[in-house]
Amino acid sequence: MKLSQILMATGLAAATTFTMANTAVNQSAITPNTTTVKQALSSRDDTKVQLKGYIVKSIGDEKYQFRDNTGTITVDIDDELWNGRAISAKTPVVINGEVDIDYKPMKRVEIDVDTVRF
Repeated sequence: MKLSQILMATGLAAATTFTMANTAVNQSAITPNTTTVKQALSSRDDTKVQLKGYIVKSIGDEKYQFRDNTGTITVDIDDELWNGRAISAKTPVVINGEVDIDYKPMKRVEIDVDTVRF
């Protein structure tokens, strides 16, 4: 009887540890740490990023220039993500998305935006 109790306790501890570890991994995938523009520009393709700064200019075709205190980068924001809200170059925003690198005709790094928070 003691052996079965020990095995049951070990199984519960292992299941709890797996669940806690899995939750931490999933949360970090959903909410990445804040990344700077400088870091994003040197990140690998498809890296998840969260940027805090300002949309300073519309470039056209759902592309915008984003700026933080380390530099500027082009961000691709679908029109529906704005939720009808107008912003200025002084409105702080937090964007979540992923790095998109294209090498033709030359290397271009953008952020494909998933969410915008004001």
